[in-house]
Amino acid sequence: MAVHKKYYDLGGEGVAYHDTDPKNHGSGELNPADGSYLNEFRIHEGVDTSYTKFNRKPDPIDDNPFDKIVPPADLPYVGWTEPGEWFNITVDVAHSGTYAADFLYTSNRGGTISVDVNGKDVTGPLEITTTNDPADPLAWRQWHHWNLASQLFKVRLSKGKSVLTVHILTNGNMNLAYFDFKPVHE
Repeated sequence: MAVHKKYYDLGGEGVAYHDTDPKNHGSGELNPADGSYLNEFRIHEGVDTSYTKFNRKPDPIDDNPFDKIVPPADLPYVGWTEPGEWFNITVDVAHSGTYAADFLYTSNRGGTISVDVNGKDVTGPLEITTTNDPADPLAWRQWHHWNLASQLFKVRLSKGKSVLTVHILTNGNMNLAYFDFKPVHE
């Protein structure tokens, strides 16, 4: 892999991210503060974080039959997104080049996001297809139908560190797990 990064940046509200409220609605709220790493991941930051949960009975959560793709278990993600929110991800690029980004996500009602590189919009609005499936009998699970948007966008990245900023433009109600950057051979 030529681009490395695991989580959104540290630095707080207005620096590393903007969230519409200061409470983390995943860590410490939905996921009880019990001392475990995943339940308390960045618990005191406004970015709403949770993680993929498998083998839950009687109703499977993130390993459900309505997934388009089954995500990895215990994968942290940003959720409870609202238009106007954003977060930074600093990446360390091993080799300059053009990269295609696959995107693992859920989206209750579709919407748009955009991505900046070092403060410059490089994608414009990106349409995120809804993962809502009316066949699912559990309404709350509409936020847990995972999909992979293959080559959602292409971007030129220079060797070294770059700051990507992910903006939620419209609709929100998305869970954003990761971008997987692969070199494009031109």
